[in-house]
Amino acid sequence: MISYLLQDKPAAAPPGSAKSVYHSMLNEPLAQQNRQLSYEFLLSQLDEASRLPCDMPSRPHVLGDWLERETAETGAQYAAYLDQRRQGQPRRYFTCRAHALTFLQRVAPTKLVDGAWLYGVLPNWADERFHPLIRTYLEELGDGEPSQNHVVLYRRLLARYGCDILPEMSDEHYTQGALQLSLAYQADRFLPELIGYNLGYEKLPLHLLITAFELDELGIDPYYFSLHVTIDNASTGHARRAMQSVLNMLPEDSDPQRFMARVANGYRLNELGLGATDIIETFDLEKELVAMLKHKSVFGRYVHSDYKRIGNLTINEWLNDPELIEDFLQVMQETGLIKRHQDPQSSPFWKLIDDSKKPPMYGVFSPSEKQLLYDWIAGDWLDHGKDVHVVDVETRSEPGSATPFRHHRAAGSPLRVPASQQQERPKDLDRSVEFKKEELRQLPEATRIEYLIDLMGPSQHATAAGLAATQIFSASVP
Repeated sequence: MISYLLQDKPAAAPPGSAKSVYHSMLNEPLAQQNRQLSYEFLLSQLDEASRLPCDMPSRPHVLGDWLERETAETGAQYAAYLDQRRQGQPRRYFTCRAHALTFLQRVAPTKLVDGAWLYGVLPNWADERFHPLIRTYLEELGDGEPSQNHVVLYRRLLARYGCDILPEMSDEHYTQGALQLSLAYQADRFLPELIGYNLGYEKLPLHLLITAFELDELGIDPYYFSLHVTIDNASTGHARRAMQSVLNMLPEDSDPQRFMARVANGYRLNELGLGATDIIETFDLEKELVAMLKHKSVFGRYVHSDYKRIGNLTINEWLNDPELIEDFLQVMQETGLIKRHQDPQSSPFWKLIDDSKKPPMYGVFSPSEKQLLYDWIAGDWLDHGKDVHVVDVETRSEPGSATPFRHHRAAGSPLRVPASQQQERPKDLDRSVEFKKEELRQLPEATRIEYLIDLMGPSQHATAAGLAATQIFSASVP
């Protein structure tokens, strides 16, 4: 299961909300009540999507030309962005490293089910028309290799930077993930919509290119995002297959216009909820800090001694009421414990958290939380959009470097998997694969494939058993 990473509890979400559908379909997708919930959710979202504009052509035979034009336009916009950066412009997306780490958390509900919408086409493995969609799903799952499985990669990315305990998020943060999970288990009813959603999702967006570039600048491994740049290409990658799938499924003996209208409405689903750029643009450093400290106060309100008073209250008294956190921050500034807009090393409070020797508050804050504190204290002392200070980075290319992951690839050269990710492989995976092969060899083909498909669902494919099943399935199906 994936939801162990989330602070949000499914019971806290109202029935029918995106968050409720997300948790229900991730943890108990086969329950009849949850299947009905996802069906109704999809209907409501498709109704909302139908009111949105659509740039997808209604004539299927021009999809190829349209896709090429879209790709060329994205490339031109990215080239203009790079030119602006060379001329000294600041980062377009991330004002500071804490901004980027917060982004990784806020998009996690979608990234932790990456590719899920295609799960529902696996039962059609014997129908060649579905092979482009199935091949795309298998590549989302890394063909069973953990170093290429997108969900495994994103889990590791979050864990590497201390972001794996996710904050509370709005229902809109879960919309895209809920849509993907709902499509996964409603593919038989909404196949044209699934195909349209796939086409919209697999188009190479500008924000993916800029995100990978700026994460790299900020000392955050961009591989998960760079991988999507390479495999979603419109020449031979997922975007091309997505277009081909529309043509493969186009009905010859019924109403192709109605089919294309449904494809277009599925395409529009990509516009619902909070997208990547929405999440980037709504970031507020101080609000994120206050929200984090309010959450931490629940655990810290009883552990401090009462002899130390700040202002007119003890630390336990300040922390006892989360609504006092903003006042507490103000009092710490007034008393000199925090010196805003200066080097955080000059703030006594920061030295309690981070020091050359083991500080008194060692371990209280995760690396991402420390980055949030650092960047807030530094404030205007940092040239936001240009300066980078890395707190608790795992690996650096050289002392003081903030960009350890820059690959400097020549155009067209292959993207190499970082060595740390090549080495990470579940110890029981090889044994599991061999055991499964021997066990499954005795079963009829259809029964064997059905068994494998069950293990390749959105909540299981990133487990050792799911990875083994994906390897076997991938070798069995073209």
